[in-house]
Amino acid sequence: MTTAPKQSQLKTILAGFIGNVAEWYDFAVYGYFAAVIGPLFFPSDNPALSLVAAFGAFAAGFIVRPMGAIVFGYIGDKLGRAKALFLSMAAMAVPTIAIGLLPTYEAIGIAAPILLVLLRMVQGLSVGGEYTSSIVFLVEQAPKNQRAFIGSWSKVGATTGVLCGSAVGAIFTYFLDDAQIASWGWRIPFLLGFVVALAGILFRRALAAEPKKESLQNPVKMAIAKHWRLVLKLTAMKITLGVGFYGIFVYAVTYIREIDGFSATRAFELNLAAMLALVTLLPLASILSDKIGRRPLLLAGSGLLAFGGIPLFSLIHSTSPLIVLMGELGFATGIALFSAGATATVVELVPSETRCTIVAIVHNTAMALFGGTTPLIAAWLLTSTGNPIAPGYWIAGASLISFVAILATIPETRGRSLA
Repeated sequence: MTTAPKQSQLKTILAGFIGNVAEWYDFAVYGYFAAVIGPLFFPSDNPALSLVAAFGAFAAGFIVRPMGAIVFGYIGDKLGRAKALFLSMAAMAVPTIAIGLLPTYEAIGIAAPILLVLLRMVQGLSVGGEYTSSIVFLVEQAPKNQRAFIGSWSKVGATTGVLCGSAVGAIFTYFLDDAQIASWGWRIPFLLGFVVALAGILFRRALAAEPKKESLQNPVKMAIAKHWRLVLKLTAMKITLGVGFYGIFVYAVTYIREIDGFSATRAFELNLAAMLALVTLLPLASILSDKIGRRPLLLAGSGLLAFGGIPLFSLIHSTSPLIVLMGELGFATGIALFSAGATATVVELVPSETRCTIVAIVHNTAMALFGGTTPLIAAWLLTSTGNPIAPGYWIAGASLISFVAILATIPETRGRSLA
């Protein structure tokens, strides 16, 4: 695989980075304001049921991600990686501003939650192609000994987007009271997201003229017919990323507020600190992956979440901000180690002619089944069992599946040819 000239590597990294910032800011803001959105669009006498319904709409955006994976994976393999990156960015902008302007249940009745779920699904289609197309784009353009590091900037961009969403949430909860946020304040982060998305669209237009990578056959049919075993292995490997990331960096914000009893501002502050740690650790762990290999980091990351998930979540269930942060930092470390090994592995294991399609299907299937549903499952477990540590059992059990799958089926791929 030909790598990009050194003078264009910064442009390559920025192309993968900026779109993920915009996409994941937009996608994550909903999760952070779920406690506000729930009563506005899913009113109920029981606040817990409103929250579960709001997280159900959050999950709906993930359920359609495999469809987005097929659409944008096909575009990436048939028309070129750059084309897929541009179109996925454009598909995020419209639903983002629409959610920010959407009337509530009080104004238009049942149409409000229906429209909200539909807009979340459009966002899910877009995200289904964005993250994985950028991973393939970055890793393919990287020198052989820097694939994990350069590929990591896709995850850094996604995490930065979520971090920006958390920062905006912290700022708004600091300056506005609960009534102002419920009345109009929750809308502004979505409208700001449209501005960021528009900047990403303009930047990625410059990529449209870059060389296209074409496949003469239907990559979707090839992925299913020839590589279904590989798809299953990689999907099982990715489970720990879905439950870990969305359990800690999305659901935990609500958990710290509703269960631990912290203020919204403090919950966002703790989340910001943990995400800053993740953004810092990702490139460092990826450099290590380029030096010692993918498997050691995959096993270390999934193992930390599998065997440390319950005790770490026990730390999050605390009245001490420092102890809560220690739990979040433990999860952040596991996610960083796993991501550092996984980013390059999924690209290095998949044949070039179906790479965008398979990587997209794998990632989005794992995120749809185990990532986007994690806040919903965690909220349900907590409500049905009354055990405040129940979400930790879900994270640990799901991560154990990944640990075993990696141990049994995933080979070392560092240094493999991408041709």
